[in-house]
Amino acid sequence: MNEFVQHNRAHRRRRGLAVAVAAVAAGVVAAGALTPTAAFAGGRPDSVQSSLNALVKDDGLPAALASVKGRDGRTRSYTAGVGDLTTGAKVPVDGQIRAGSNTKTFTAVVVLQLVAEGRIGLDASVDTYLPGLLRGDGIDGRDITVRQLLQHTSGLPDYMDAPALSDFTTVQYRYFEPRDLLDGALAQKARFPAGTSWEYSNTNYIVAGLLVQKVTGRPVGEEITKRVIDRTGLRHTYFPTPGDTRIHEAHPHGYYRSSPDAPPIDYTEMDSSMAWAAGAIVSTNTDLNSFFTALLGGRLLPAAQLAEMRTTVPAELLGPGVRYGLGLQSKPLSCGGLSWGHGGTAPGYRSRNGVTDDGRAATITVTTIPDGVGAQHMADALDAALCR
Repeated sequence: MNEFVQHNRAHRRRRGLAVAVAAVAAGVVAAGALTPTAAFAGGRPDSVQSSLNALVKDDGLPAALASVKGRDGRTRSYTAGVGDLTTGAKVPVDGQIRAGSNTKTFTAVVVLQLVAEGRIGLDASVDTYLPGLLRGDGIDGRDITVRQLLQHTSGLPDYMDAPALSDFTTVQYRYFEPRDLLDGALAQKARFPAGTSWEYSNTNYIVAGLLVQKVTGRPVGEEITKRVIDRTGLRHTYFPTPGDTRIHEAHPHGYYRSSPDAPPIDYTEMDSSMAWAAGAIVSTNTDLNSFFTALLGGRLLPAAQLAEMRTTVPAELLGPGVRYGLGLQSKPLSCGGLSWGHGGTAPGYRSRNGVTDDGRAATITVTTIPDGVGAQHMADALDAALCR
């Protein structure tokens, strides 16, 4: 989720895990696991491969993967590092990863499709569909609209700050009902009155998932699969069913560390119910590029709903110039124009992505949560991939 761990102890974990894997990654580099930097015609080095190599060598990340669709319309996939720190196995090309908060865009698309069908009112209150669900200290579902959920302007506190999720090492295989997650949020005070400010909260998309289920009478994962994944032809993307902790296809392992002094944990397998409609999806870099390209190309939403999705408010807490629409972010590119996407973080994986209105697309994933410097290097690498 973008960010699955942003609001509770994220900076501490990122710094610690980067240190933990640095020594292992350094050994891998010495063994020649970095992919040689390819060259284009004329001898110009491939900047994407160089960026991935640097994320592994300089930032101590176990692995980095990228998929880039360039101005020529061709898609290229890249890897660096190792897919398994224990065995030293290679990184699968375009391997599956936990996509984290990219899931929010999938969920938002389903809600907006239901808006287009006249089954949900974008500016109707949550209580219209889920009466009495949202009640707490400064929290009232009669005053929170569907739009505010999707835009993170509801003021709902983040359930990730609740005690039940204070230590990921104890909940890797624990199953959570959506109501369990929501109760963790409602035990906290509202962050601000609905509609008066912006703050990222995973709780918004737990409520959005419950809304989809109430209106359709079907599990949100089934609706996402039918309405988005199958319609877009994403062959390597799925919403995990309850109890499914595996990643189904070839994948790099993901690593998490709870504190600077704790050993890194292989967090590849997990019960993704802790993320649910806010961050459960498993995908690949190429599939994520295809999804966002299809979305921005008008293949998943009517023009009116896509325009609503692209209507943004300032969200610079996510980065300089970042704005947030309805489950969709925009960010200025160094070469001019905007990239559109979302990005996501789960214990063990972080993805950054963007597509442009002229058809360029890129997604970069690393297999741990980088520290602040590494996170900026990821952002720079994505910008360079889209601008080359």
